[in-house]
Amino acid sequence: MKKYSYYLFDADGTLFDTADLVCHCFQYVAQKYCAMSLSRDAILSGYGLPLKGQLLKQLGDNLDIDVVLDDFIDYQMRILEDNIQPFPGVVATLETLRKNGKKLAIVTSRKRYSTGRILEITDTAKYFDVIVNPEDTTFHKPDAAPVLLALSRLDAGKANAVFVGDAQYDISSGNAAGIDTVFVNWSHAAPETLPVQPTWRIDSILELIED
Repeated sequence: MKKYSYYLFDADGTLFDTADLVCHCFQYVAQKYCAMSLSRDAILSGYGLPLKGQLLKQLGDNLDIDVVLDDFIDYQMRILEDNIQPFPGVVATLETLRKNGKKLAIVTSRKRYSTGRILEITDTAKYFDVIVNPEDTTFHKPDAAPVLLALSRLDAGKANAVFVGDAQYDISSGNAAGIDTVFVNWSHAAPETLPVQPTWRIDSILELIED
């Protein structure tokens, strides 16, 4: 695949395996506040969207959603360290990209504090020049705004930038921003469900550094 100067990454499901973590937390609040169970497929269907919107979609709008959100985050922070790890090849890829002079960013729908904790636990903060969280923009993926902000902060030209993600929201956001996109085939989403097709598809993140 083409080599780029600027690599933007989604976090959950792309760099870090957080599926079990997210499912545990949704199931915890669904049982606690609604006495209901949520299927794994239903939870992962919203993977990539801001958390508050996912909670409203899954649990309805008849709850004090801010209370539920706070409890969700508190619970997640308690179990985070035992339920988070980079996908195979991620650390080696980030190290190589940096050694090759590439600029890296994270563009995520995960809140700033929990993103920071994940980067701390996995010792990966040192690889990234820019991190864009939902607190940074009014509009979120699949809108172009988060990607455009990352490009601006990197001082990156669109022709030399690519966005790597596992969800339709990542691919749509990168496409709307006018840059190339990479869809990772370890995603929980099927490629045929994507509203727009990515520029590239990869089976391993190591493909980003292969000659």
